[in-house]
Formats: sequence, C-alpha cells, structure tokens
Amino acid sequence: MANTARRGDRPRLRLGRRPGTRFSGRSGAGTAARRARVRPPHRLVRAPIVLVWDRLSTHVSHAIRELIHERAWLTVFLLPACSPDLNPVEWVWAHVKRSLANLAVVALDRLEALVRNRLKRLQYRPDTLDGFIAGTGLAIDDPTSP
Repeated sequence: MANTARRGDRPRLRLGRRPGTRFSGRSGAGTAARRARVRPPHRLVRAPIVLVWDRLSTHVSHAIRELIHERAWLTVFLLPACSPDLNPVEWVWAHVKRSLANLAVVALDRLEALVRNRLKRLQYRPDTLDGFIAGTGLAIDDPTSP
C-alpha cells in the first residue's frame, strides 16, 4: 500500500497487491519485488517520485541503494528508527484496525475481503488521507530528510 500525490493534487491510496492474487503473508516482501514496484508509479505520474520509507531491511539493502542511485527521478527519505507516528501508512492501518474492532472472522479470505473493502473506501475519502499526512507533521511540498 502506498500513499501517492502529485504536487498540488490530493493524495491517493494505492494498494500494492493486484486483484485476484491470494494473501500469503510475505508475498512481495523482498528486494526484487520492491524494484518491480518503483517503476509503475513513475510511469503513472510522469514526474519525479519521492518515497518515504521506514527502515525495513529491504528498504536499506545494498540492492535498493543501487536502484535509487541508478534512477535520477527517484528520491528516498528514510524515517528515523522507531517512528511509526511519522509514517502516514501507519495511520491508515490504525484507522482500518479500529473499523475491524470486536470482529470475529471464520476464514482468512473473509478477513482479507473486509480489509480490502475498508482500504477501498479510504481511496474515496481524500480528506481523511490528507488528515493522515497532516497528522505526521510532515509537509508534502517541501520534503526534508530526517
């Protein structure tokens, strides 16, 4: 999942998995998957891309550093360690988890469908997404590296 925005546009929530693929826990968690996911957003917005990443091991790997160095249109800012309050995606997950409180599901497929439904609804609530970004205290227009 990613929160994307062009300068002056409203942020958009992009889901990382394609429809029709099944949940498998760590699907697409490796460096190769990260490499494959950087190019499509660049083609979509046709502008430089700024990524704000936490310090997940694949985000700071040697292969990813090479990928960033090879692409002049890609800028990456790493969040300080242990700072989920600065990551808008953490606010999205907190919101989704609150909507699923006191829920008992019998099958994993049903839970996945509910989570997808909640995320899909958020895509059409740009004011809520704006609030998640504003809650971090970070500005979209003037990014600074931590």
